[in-house]
Amino acid sequence: MKADKGILVLYTGCSGVGKGTIMKQLLRREPTIRLSVSNTTRPPREGEIDGVHYNFVSREDFLALADDDGYIEHAEYCGNLYGTPKQQVEQLLAQGCSVFLEIEVQGGLQVMEQYPDVLSIFILPPSMEELERRLRGRGTEEEAVIRKRLAQAKTELAVADQYQYRVVNDDLNKAVDEVLTILHRHTQA
Repeated sequence: MKADKGILVLYTGCSGVGKGTIMKQLLRREPTIRLSVSNTTRPPREGEIDGVHYNFVSREDFLALADDDGYIEHAEYCGNLYGTPKQQVEQLLAQGCSVFLEIEVQGGLQVMEQYPDVLSIFILPPSMEELERRLRGRGTEEEAVIRKRLAQAKTELAVADQYQYRVVNDDLNKAVDEVLTILHRHTQA
């Protein structure tokens, strides 16, 4: 979706693939990129800041905004609700920013349905073994949650071919360069 000068970028991949790490580098290297801050009902992880990493909201507030058609997409993932507030994204696009929606696959499929011209990028792990190593290395989740995320990842990887671009995160700098090349190709078109 292009609005004036801005471009909407669907940026997806399974949990633990390194989306956040790549995004930090993208934000440092490209001044026109803005990351949409999603609402979630999950509690913050250590170090996460409300309004920066997520907007942490109650289930009731989340559902009220959903009932008011206030989300571009929303989904339940591992027992928590996640959604992209429409108003925030529309404001950033109007300012000419490239707005990245860093969301999970279920929400990504909703976005592609509603905005068929969205630029879609799926971040892939080098292997399932490496994905498991990364999830365990975070040290933020119980074993049952890790198993659930790995099972979910297999389902999510099955739809990666529905995205315009697939970037394997086996080398951070290479993955960042590849995403920037894709973005520049579309913003200069």
